[in-house]
Amino acid sequence: MSIMTRNDEAWIKLFEKYRILEQITSDGRFIIKADEIKEFREPRLMTKFDHMINLPKIFKDNHLSILPLTRGTYVISSFLTYEKLPKGDAPQIEKISAPLEIQSLTPQNLISETMALNYANICEILDEFLEDEQIVSTVNGRMGGGNFKFNINLYNGLQAECKVSNPQIEIDAAYEGRRYLTLFEAKREVVADDFLIRQLYYPFRTWRERVTKTVKSVFMVYADGVFDFYQYNFEDPMHYNSLYLAKRKRFIIETEIALKSVIELAQTIVLVQEDPKIPFPQADRMSRVISLLELLNRKGCASHKEITENFAFDARQTDYYTRAGAYLGFVEIGKDKNKKTVFRLSPLGKKTITQRYEERQLTIIKQVLQHKIFNEVFLLCVKEGKMPERNRVVELMKAARLNKIEKEETYRRRAGTITGWINWILELVNKD
Repeated sequence: MSIMTRNDEAWIKLFEKYRILEQITSDGRFIIKADEIKEFREPRLMTKFDHMINLPKIFKDNHLSILPLTRGTYVISSFLTYEKLPKGDAPQIEKISAPLEIQSLTPQNLISETMALNYANICEILDEFLEDEQIVSTVNGRMGGGNFKFNINLYNGLQAECKVSNPQIEIDAAYEGRRYLTLFEAKREVVADDFLIRQLYYPFRTWRERVTKTVKSVFMVYADGVFDFYQYNFEDPMHYNSLYLAKRKRFIIETEIALKSVIELAQTIVLVQEDPKIPFPQADRMSRVISLLELLNRKGCASHKEITENFAFDARQTDYYTRAGAYLGFVEIGKDKNKKTVFRLSPLGKKTITQRYEERQLTIIKQVLQHKIFNEVFLLCVKEGKMPERNRVVELMKAARLNKIEKEETYRRRAGTITGWINWILELVNKD
């Protein structure tokens, strides 16, 4: 199912009016002004695509992307503007202690990127990750960029040259120490598998010309008590796509939830009957489920389209995560006054999302472990000291006769949710 957004509709009209595809075919690129975009929609909303999935359909269908050249002009071409986040095994997570003396910033109220960065700094994560001394916070916010040229890769394997002149850039935070200036691009929960290189590259090129210290670029993701830091270096400063991952670390806010207490809970909890109306979840990341609860708490209720656009989901992911919320008892599906389907928090969801961080996490653990298959796999994992192989998990799933799962391929996909949620529990608890 594809949802046509207002951006999709406006860009289709712009492509038709200015014959943009024809111009790109003949010239390799098309320059468009903000005033031309504004005829159909606000340029700020029409040109900011943090992830590839955010691109308008006509861009995705034709392998196109857009970059700012100045504060009032943009270039459209078959640029490769995004970088995939690394997959595979993540580094071992390190636990950090919450600063008890700080009351205005707590794990459950880090509702912006700036607040998450401030909290990371208070917890002294930055001192460890940046490997510098006498670190202080310096520039941040929107500002004018520099004047520079760069090469960029194209979809067809070739390269193109771009020249920018004082484009607007935005820096979430910058920390300067004795040796480095480190520029941060921060996100609260990245759903997509990539990020826009420009958000690192334009600030890097701008400040590289303004300071004599080495400039480092860091992409940080905060979600559900976990800070994930990616340091990228540009091997060739003049080449947009020359970045490589130089360092990555993950940190989690420590709780007093003991593993032995969770084991006791799993062994004594009353298991619930599976609701035949709710499919077994396919939503591997618990942090995304929690982000959905936070969104519904802020908005009161949200439509399928609103959730899809807010999280840069595709429509299927919205189905997966709303159903996961319902499976755990946190989300209800209802109708608004216009009889359109909306999602809202259940009474349990409202109570849970407003609890203190540790209480909230424990409530979620209980809701997971009251389901037999999660309970069994968790206890097996603890007993054997490692996560069971996917085939073993599938065997247990088949024995449990789960709702609406028939194909082997479906079993294997849903097994990813089981291991994902149990890994979330194991990372969270205190094993000492």
